[in-house]
Amino acid sequence: MDIKFEAGINIAIKIPKSKYEKTVAFYRDVLKLEVEEKPITSPTVSRTHRVKFGSNVVWLDCVDNYTHSETWLQLTVPDVEAATGYLRSQGVETCDELEALPENMHWITDPAGTVFNLQQREPES
Repeated sequence: MDIKFEAGINIAIKIPKSKYEKTVAFYRDVLKLEVEEKPITSPTVSRTHRVKFGSNVVWLDCVDNYTHSETWLQLTVPDVEAATGYLRSQGVETCDELEALPENMHWITDPAGTVFNLQQREPES
């Protein structure tokens, strides 16, 4: 089975509430990057800011119950279910309990605990 994983443009940094304002200010005021607060409806993320980061987007997510920050990455594939089957054959299970997701997406982690959002790649036009 030939599954081609590609990096997506989205990077999420999960930030404890106590460090959130200073982190947003760092990206906006110190690094002078384009930072915009976006509305969010999530049981685990109370606020989010979108940061233009070159050709990528960094999402600064405020999480009330975290004690340290984590970086989550996006992976895209042509077929999510085929990729999920391949990953299971390699001993990698989904962990969709981490955060609510739309259908046809999954969370996985690498052995070090880095979280990846596995989702369908947009067809090339």
